[in-house]
Amino acid sequence: MTGDTKFDLWYLFALAGAVLIGAVLPVLPTGAAVSAGAVLASHSNPIGLVGVLIAGAAGAYIGDLIVYAGCRFGGERLAKRIGWLRDNASLDALRERLADHEISVLLTSRLIPGGRVPVLLAAGLAGYKWERFALVDLFASSLWAAVYMAIGLLGYALFDEPWQGVVAAIVLVILTTVVSSLVQRARRKRSDPE
Repeated sequence: MTGDTKFDLWYLFALAGAVLIGAVLPVLPTGAAVSAGAVLASHSNPIGLVGVLIAGAAGAYIGDLIVYAGCRFGGERLAKRIGWLRDNASLDALRERLADHEISVLLTSRLIPGGRVPVLLAAGLAGYKWERFALVDLFASSLWAAVYMAIGLLGYALFDEPWQGVVAAIVLVILTTVVSSLVQRARRKRSDPE
């Protein structure tokens, strides 16, 4: 692959759509898609980085609103049917943390792999105010997109060819996810009484 990768408006629409779908059905690596978009934009149209940030944040934001609405209005029955609700003890703990540190919990839940859906579920089932959620999640989604875009820019800085930068960005996202999961697991082990 040469450095003349095509980056245009259709890519941004596809990116926003992929992130939205991944936010509603958390099976797609949406962070890696934003990172790859940052690499491609940097190689062909650096002004497109603004578009990557907006597309990533918008897809994440709309997806979060959909999940929150499902949790808020569908309740526990919908959450159990979809498979979002498995462990009531951790959900109760999340409700308490959300009540004590609502903004920081909502902001960081978007950045911690696997942390977003349980927090959205706890907020929805606890009746967290819709307007407040929408405002805080706007910042959380934007921060999330900026972090994954920065990972992509690191991949761009390390390699000359777009495909190498995309691979590097994806590897960095996977490493970040694995390290974060290991840290969370270690914290849980330390906090769980034997």
